Amino acid sequence: MTQPNDLLPEGLEDRLPAEAARIIAMMRACLDVLDAHCYDRVRPPLLEFEASLVGRMAGVTVGETSAMFRFVDPASLRTLALRSDITPQVGRIAATSLAAAPRPLRLAYCGDTVLIKASQLDPARERLQLGAELIGADSVAAAAEVVMLAVEALKAAGLTGIAVDFTLPDLVDTLAEKAFPLAPEAREAVRRELDTKDAGGLKAAEGGAYLPLLYATGPFEAALPALREVDAGGALKSRLDGLEAIAAAVGDAATITLDPTERHGFEYQSWFGFTLYAEGLRRAAGRGGTYRIAGSEEPATGFTLYLDRLADIAPQPEGARTCYLPLGHDRAAAATLRFEGWRTLAQLGEGEDPAMLGCGYILQGTEPVALEDVR
Repeated sequence: MTQPNDLLPEGLEDRLPAEAARIIAMMRACLDVLDAHCYDRVRPPLLEFEASLVGRMAGVTVGETSAMFRFVDPASLRTLALRSDITPQVGRIAATSLAAAPRPLRLAYCGDTVLIKASQLDPARERLQLGAELIGADSVAAAAEVVMLAVEALKAAGLTGIAVDFTLPDLVDTLAEKAFPLAPEAREAVRRELDTKDAGGLKAAEGGAYLPLLYATGPFEAALPALREVDAGGALKSRLDGLEAIAAAVGDAATITLDPTERHGFEYQSWFGFTLYAEGLRRAAGRGGTYRIAGSEEPATGFTLYLDRLADIAPQPEGARTCYLPLGHDRAAAATLRFEGWRTLAQLGEGEDPAMLGCGYILQGTEPVALEDVR
């Protein structure tokens, strides 16, 4: 018999019991937080027609949309796509099935996403995405609620040292319109130099007026006044006032920093974006911000967490007590134990070792007895 090749494709991996337990515990904790704040869960399908899914991803980079798996549906003979992001699907639901629902509309989701090819910094091609979307409100209050919700969810999942980095995704476009005029073709060059924090390159790209933005970064309480000193003819005042109000709402629940020109992961966000970090995690724990739903142009604010990315730093959940059920055990007593939160493991044959199977107790009559007390 030919031995099967058990190698997994690049970027895909098995999650063994301990790690899977951490991920499931985080998922439950985060979803409980969202539910407590009246975010109702929706479950979009894993597959959609390509045209619909890509159409709802307007503003997302071409690289992201081209990274989706595609194939022909035998039933309709149309091209299907495996989702690489759930947020556009939630936007579709809000714009169609829930178009008549009262606003603001609060929705939550959790599900797998898949990419054909991931980045070197984050090579995983399958990701468990969890998030929330506040639809129909584009206000400081809505943004503050979503940031606080994300921080609360991470803390409920057991993460510590939470930090939030604020950004202004449309900052260059806003300034380029009037305050610091730039031709459309020059804006991308200025954005690129701001990304690399290259003062010399910024001057060479005719973006000298944007130099102060390079220094308005760091801890929020110092970076915000520096950004306010940028003479933009009032173009930034409402945005900066909004950032200050959001930071005040967060308070000491998380460390807050500001990087006004950061745009990695903010392809379609509008005036406000934020990145979440946690102690012990080298990459971002999640991202969020304000945007408009493609197609309906309805305003929304939301965030996304990739739970499998957080599994390495999440605490291991406390396991329920496990009771061994010997042959001929009292089934009613065993059912009562499970109702009370115990795990039970039934004996299948002679020669089993309860301790080796992970049990700390054994059912004797109607009561669980610690194995070390069994004579």
